[in-house]
Amino acid sequence: MRLKALFLVLAFLISVPVSGGERWKPPRDFVKAKVIRVVDGDTIVVSIPRTTFNNRKTLKNLKFTVRLIGIDTPESKLNRRAKLQSRESHRDIQTIIQLGKEAKKYTESLLITGKKGRKKYYRTVFLEFDVQPQDRYGRLLAYVWLPDGRMLNKEIICGGYAYPLTIPPNVKYEKEFLRCFRKAREERRGLWR
Repeated sequence: MRLKALFLVLAFLISVPVSGGERWKPPRDFVKAKVIRVVDGDTIVVSIPRTTFNNRKTLKNLKFTVRLIGIDTPESKLNRRAKLQSRESHRDIQTIIQLGKEAKKYTESLLITGKKGRKKYYRTVFLEFDVQPQDRYGRLLAYVWLPDGRMLNKEIICGGYAYPLTIPPNVKYEKEFLRCFRKAREERRGLWR
């Protein structure tokens, strides 16, 4: 009986993949981009090193503002949106801006690889698009994936630094984000401390 139990345990251990040695590989339709700066907790600027279209035309170093799909962080600067968030949340504008700065700092901590003086160095990321790839302001709308396979949008909302914001037709991870948001609030993480 012991030999049979030992055999079952060994069979199970052999069948479980070793995650430490495997690297995450983004799907082919994800777009590789280098983060240039963090604008806000839910907005970044990226450079796409090289894009080929029509199988022959190549564009290099295109810069885009990327709005992270499915999440909304408080504004970190005084603007019309910050005033709206202040009215909706019944908090003063300075509190909204302070929370926005915390959210921006958290997002930056997930993307920064180093600093030299005032210069910051950021990660290469991978952009996943949903049904609508751009908003009316010309920003790209994307789920941003870190090199280790974690999704930036999800990390921010699970960390307690964003509200869920679903705008159809981009709803792919809506339920996942809502679960993360509820859990972060219950556990008083991030901005909910």
